Amino acid sequence: MNRITVGLLATAAVTALTVGTVPAAMAAPTAGEVNATASDPFYRYDGSKPLSSYKPGDVLKKRTLDYHIVGIPTPVKAIQLLYRSTDAQGRPSANVTTVVRGHRSDGSKAVSYQSFYDSLDPEDGPSRAIAGDVSLGGIIANVETVVLAPLLLHGYDVVIPDTEGQSADFAAGPEYGTNTLDSIRASTRTEETGLNSATRFGLFGYSGGAIATNWAAALAPEYAPEVNRQLVGFTEGGLLVDPAHNLKYVDGAPVWNGVIPMALIGVTRSYGIDIKPYLSEKGLKVYNELEYGSIVDALGRYPGMTWKDMTKPEYKDPNSIPAFVEAVNKINLGQAATPTVPGLIGQGNAGVLEGTLNNPAGIGTGDGVMVAGDVRALARQYCATGNKSIKYEQYNLLSHVGSMLYWAPRAMAWLNDRFAGRTAPTSCGRIPAGNSLEPEIPTVAK
Repeated sequence: MNRITVGLLATAAVTALTVGTVPAAMAAPTAGEVNATASDPFYRYDGSKPLSSYKPGDVLKKRTLDYHIVGIPTPVKAIQLLYRSTDAQGRPSANVTTVVRGHRSDGSKAVSYQSFYDSLDPEDGPSRAIAGDVSLGGIIANVETVVLAPLLLHGYDVVIPDTEGQSADFAAGPEYGTNTLDSIRASTRTEETGLNSATRFGLFGYSGGAIATNWAAALAPEYAPEVNRQLVGFTEGGLLVDPAHNLKYVDGAPVWNGVIPMALIGVTRSYGIDIKPYLSEKGLKVYNELEYGSIVDALGRYPGMTWKDMTKPEYKDPNSIPAFVEAVNKINLGQAATPTVPGLIGQGNAGVLEGTLNNPAGIGTGDGVMVAGDVRALARQYCATGNKSIKYEQYNLLSHVGSMLYWAPRAMAWLNDRFAGRTAPTSCGRIPAGNSLEPEIPTVAK
């Protein structure tokens, strides 16, 4: 994404978000304003009681501020909440979410929008961008306003969690899910949001946002049953299902292989694994370059780089690192529970358009970064385990970026129908076969 494109999208985002509001003067931010949230104490829990004494979803702090786009304040107000959640290791954590009231909202319906900000830097989270912070890694959260604006104009309140948590644990799906569910809880426990236990919610997310969306839907029945009862459905596109397959699919690709070190860092960080002893000299260099980098830093930066390039020779097989295999199996959606609410799952399958030519045996092709066979397998698994309200769409002529543009309006229409009480469509019985989603088996390092 070049700077001209980013600028045009940001301009469109400002225009879209402020439609239907009273115009206000907008001045470019000063240098001090740009980094206003860099050391923002709002993000720190500093209460006298132990964090563990609070229930998941309890609100710890709240504030109301102007919704910013690329550092420019708009007339739209946003309510930000610091709330108690649970990290990947089951420990109490504090996280931030943002609530934006819809145009003519009555508090009866809301969309939990999971951003695809995909970063290893906590400063790139959507709440930071909304509060006025400007960073290259945070540009995605700004551009996503183009998606948020139609939801607001349709009367939905929108809840936008920082899905990766405050340590930015990229790709750590279960943590994405608990952060999302507890964000919904927090939004309904705050009077200023206008939301409550009777508000109906839809889950909406693409790519990194799809990770959070699907994990939230899968975890909700057990982790947050009261939230599950409020859900009308989940819609997602470009989904990460089995990370072990994705690593092989993008291995050596010219653009998307940058997610290999990002996932390696994010997943091991979330589960407290020291991966550095397994890395080669080049791997350590890449690790240090991307430790707090974003998807904007990683894409296309290491063309042709493979897993073998990053690790010592004896660890050329990813399964030869037992701790990593254990973590990868924990974030395999194929091993998680089946959602109980309707779902729309969209997936591209023209990865060659984004330079990913790989077609590994048992894995196949995808949209350039996500594996279509894995997503088909997951949708079929949901149908087979009792959820007959799963609609699966495969876009064979679209890649990851292109699929998002096609999927988003269809996802909004699908959600509108769920809120209207219409029967959810199903693809069960008509979804082509996919891949095995069985757990990876550790091997011996050679």
